[in-house]
Amino acid sequence: MRKKRKTIWRWVRKIWSLTLDLIYPPRCPICDELLLPGRLICPECLPKLSYVKKPRCLICGKHINDPAYEYCLDCRKKPHYYNKGRALLEYRSIAPSMYRFKYAGRREYARFYGRQIAYHLKDVIEKWEVDALVPVPIHRSRKAQRGYNQAEVLAKEIGFYLGIPVETHLLKRVKKTLPQKLLDDRQRQNNLKNAFKIGRNDVKCKSTIVIDDIYTTGSTIDHCAKVLKQHGVERIYYISIAIGREEILSGGQENECT
Repeated sequence: MRKKRKTIWRWVRKIWSLTLDLIYPPRCPICDELLLPGRLICPECLPKLSYVKKPRCLICGKHINDPAYEYCLDCRKKPHYYNKGRALLEYRSIAPSMYRFKYAGRREYARFYGRQIAYHLKDVIEKWEVDALVPVPIHRSRKAQRGYNQAEVLAKEIGFYLGIPVETHLLKRVKKTLPQKLLDDRQRQNNLKNAFKIGRNDVKCKSTIVIDDIYTTGSTIDHCAKVLKQHGVERIYYISIAIGREEILSGGQENECT
């Protein structure tokens, strides 16, 4: 019965999405041109995506240049509060897309990226056996300004495709921080200090995946993971759409804009 309800809900959602596409045509996440109903990306733009390839860091999942190492330079330099994680794409290949997704109202991009993550990272996510997806929260003033939290709409898409609950109120952002891309490593840590708090007292999850759009040094994920661990979550992973290359991150040229 549960499987039947899930199938019916998928068809209802598909019909509703097609109806919305006719009224409000979606745009391609890469070139930003209008799409035909039912499409999530231009066929010509799909080959332009650059997926994170092996060898990958065993902790953050970033592509590493020297296969002699199991961990990237960042993860060799500092420990993380989260256990491990993965990103789907190289940041360079979709930098303009990530900017529009976050700042230009292109929340429909989440449909494509959520589906891609569910397809390409399904085995990894299922292996982790988590209780819920937890989107990185943004400050209420930023959410009012943008109209949505890009990590939240992404998490809901992933959760829909993989059947994992999404906890949108487990974490809350209580401090309006500066954009991380403007800061060095030390400033980043101070910027995020006490920025997150638990959203409720009855934390029942023992394992979660923190969802964000971009991973750079992992400072945001770590601060979220620290709060979750303080409240009883034992295993914490992360998933993001994009991640930088090892040489960019080690050089301190960041692209995180949360």
